[in-house]
Amino acid sequence: MTEKLEQVLPENIEKRSFEIISQELGERSFDPLEEPVIKRCIHTSADFDYADTLVFSPGAVRRALEAVRSGALIVTDTNMGKAGVNKKVLASFGGETVCFMADPDVAKAAKEEGTTRAVASMKKAAALAEETDRPLILAVGNAPTALVEICALLDQGKIDPVLVIGVPVGFVNVVAAKEMLLEKDVPSIVARGRKGGSNIAAAICNAILYMARDGVE
Repeated sequence: MTEKLEQVLPENIEKRSFEIISQELGERSFDPLEEPVIKRCIHTSADFDYADTLVFSPGAVRRALEAVRSGALIVTDTNMGKAGVNKKVLASFGGETVCFMADPDVAKAAKEEGTTRAVASMKKAAALAEETDRPLILAVGNAPTALVEICALLDQGKIDPVLVIGVPVGFVNVVAAKEMLLEKDVPSIVARGRKGGSNIAAAICNAILYMARDGVE
């Protein structure tokens, strides 16, 4: 049976999508600050598993909102993730998003240390955050090694992010890295299991940005 096409104006497609998501979630209820994040991840992926697998540390979204309104620096582990973040909204609060994965110094450090660029980029993020003293949000959607390095930097007291978004996708060390992050005393939003991706990391950032823009408290 062919599904009938809906007549929806282009400017109403996103609104209609969220209406469908709400309908399909039915009577399920979520924390008011977490619900927009969950729904935007579903909107991005058409995967309702995120309603069950997204794990929020207490107060994580509220702290992230405060950080965004204070001009947060968002560091992603892929340029795809960086591209997906709404930079116009972020810039309206004085913030910016960066990715160091293609930087020559990151490639050089990774080669010299025998590690991944993701590890080197997280070290660079820690150094930059210390220099600028800006609220730091780390959005990891691809590399579990980035999460492992963040955990190491936390243990060493070398990084103090306002939020760590841990949603790498894949099979090798992905689940273990996410669980490692969940054990740390740091505000986090984690997609348990193998699913995630740069698009999900950007979706989480954007959900927070839009709440900040719309005056959600």
